[in-house]
Amino acid sequence: MKANASTPAKDHQHLVLDQKGLDAAAKSLDDGAVTPAYGPWRDDIVKLLNDALATELVCVLRYKRHYFTANGVESPAIADEFLVHANEESAHADRIAERIVQLGGEPDFAPEHLRERSHAGYDESTDLQAMVRANLVAERIAVESCRQMINLIGDKDPTTRRMLEDILSDEEEHADELKDWLGH
Repeated sequence: MKANASTPAKDHQHLVLDQKGLDAAAKSLDDGAVTPAYGPWRDDIVKLLNDALATELVCVLRYKRHYFTANGVESPAIADEFLVHANEESAHADRIAERIVQLGGEPDFAPEHLRERSHAGYDESTDLQAMVRANLVAERIAVESCRQMINLIGDKDPTTRRMLEDILSDEEEHADELKDWLGH
């Protein structure tokens, strides 16, 4: 017998929710949004996010230093952009910290841990072009680490993945702006 337009073919699988997963979600209410489906990945995701948090915070500090110490003919406009970037990186850090808490983890803001966990480095350059270069390197590292986290997380945590995709878009924009400032 042939399947018509209103009758699915015999080999077609239906999209059906997993009742066991729904039943499990109704338990352990103290876990908030973290259902058992997060499984073994939650701790790994929290660690990745804490490293990303450290990276964003070190970037805030680097951009703030560059904002306050930039000098030269072109420095006012570029310094203002350093401040804009610092504020955007701070907003990223806030989003990441909030997500860590939603996942039942604790955001690590301890200053002694930031440098060792950050993917990007701090920079004390005094030359404007060296500052731009250091920030471009850091943004490129942020782009790559964000991209890798997105790939690692995949469908294991769609909410975190979407947040990281938003942050990645900002980091790519920062890198493009910095590239344009090189050589000014």
